[in-house]
This record gives sequence, structure tokens and C-alpha cells, in this order.
Amino acid sequence: MTGVPFIVAIDGPAAAGKGTLARRLADAFGFAYLDTGALYRGVALSLIRAGNTDPTESEATKAALRLDLALLKHPDLRLEATGGMASRVAAMPAVRAALDALQRRFAEIPPNGAAGAVIDGRDIGTVICPKAQVKLFLTASVAARAARRVKELQDKGLAADLGAITAEIEARDARDAGRATAPLKAADDAHLLDTSDLGIEEVFATAKSMIEKARQTRT
Repeated sequence: MTGVPFIVAIDGPAAAGKGTLARRLADAFGFAYLDTGALYRGVALSLIRAGNTDPTESEATKAALRLDLALLKHPDLRLEATGGMASRVAAMPAVRAALDALQRRFAEIPPNGAAGAVIDGRDIGTVICPKAQVKLFLTASVAARAARRVKELQDKGLAADLGAITAEIEARDARDAGRATAPLKAADDAHLLDTSDLGIEEVFATAKSMIEKARQTRT
């Protein structure tokens, strides 16, 4: 198995803690990290900035093909409006196809010579990297996720309405799980982690242990 990247796939709904966990794990193991949700948010933000709030699949696909990766660092990427649009364009098969190849290349050849990659999203363990050595599916109650999103926005000095954010999360869950192409679901061999009542240190310790065991088995 020498030379074959070690892949950790992390899936789950919005605000379940995927990004925080993925970054921690990537740092701990020296792996490359890719937030695939940011790719869809980047497409969404490019459409919003162009004044297109109701894009056709063709328009969204064109935006995906010419995505400016600099947008992935834009502060508006984390706004609820961007997230809502991202969920809509992510349900479009042609948009997913346009971004899938980029994600697979990242897994096959992690940047900077990294020995592995941690990739988080909605369909990493089921579609993008079905042969990932470790698959995690993070979830949490809608109430817990909405509270986290409110805190995240307030910490950035932004206004946050709990009721509106709760409704948006519920709507995004329905879209993500109900889309025909690559719906949000746990892979059959994924480890399920409910983070509703867990702190990041507990979640990190559990996931880190799983990866360490898998690496030992692999060698």
C-alpha cells in the first residue's frame, strides 16, 4: 500500500461539526484538507455576486467550470444565503459532475506531497471516495446545529435569527437528503458520530483513535 494516499471521508449535514473535525484531523496526521462544501458555496457566491439568485442548471454549471478559487476565502462564503444557494446548486447533476473530478484528483494526489487527505462534504464516502480507508458520518439534532450556527455568526459580529436559521437548516436537510443525485446519507461502512451533546475534543479523540487503528491495520 506504499504510496497510496490514506483517505478520511467525513460526511454529514450542515453545522454537524465536519469542518472543525476535518481540519483538526488533517493537522494531527499531516494530511491535506479539502472542504468540498466550500466549492459549492463558491459556485453559489459567484452566482449571487453576479445577481443571479435563481440560476438554471446550465448557468450554475458554467459558474462551476469557471470557479475562481479565491472566492473560497471570501467572508460571504459562510452566510446563510450562500449556504442556501449552495444546497440548491449541489442538487444539480451537471454541477456535481463539474466539481467531482476536482475532488477525486485531490484525493488521488493530495497537494504538497501529503501522505493522505481528509475530505468533508455530503457524498464523500458514498460517491467521491467510496474506497476511503476511514469513513465518518457526523450528525446532530437540528436544535444543536442551529444553535451552533447562531453562535458562529454572532462571534463574527453578524446578526443571527434562531428561528430563520432553524428553518433554513431543516430546508437544507430536506434538499440534501432528497436530491436524486448523490443524496446525503451515511455510507454502509461509515462510523456514525452524533455530536449533539459532545464537545469537539471528545469527537476529535474518537475519530483520531479510529484513524490510528485503521492505519495500523493497513500497515
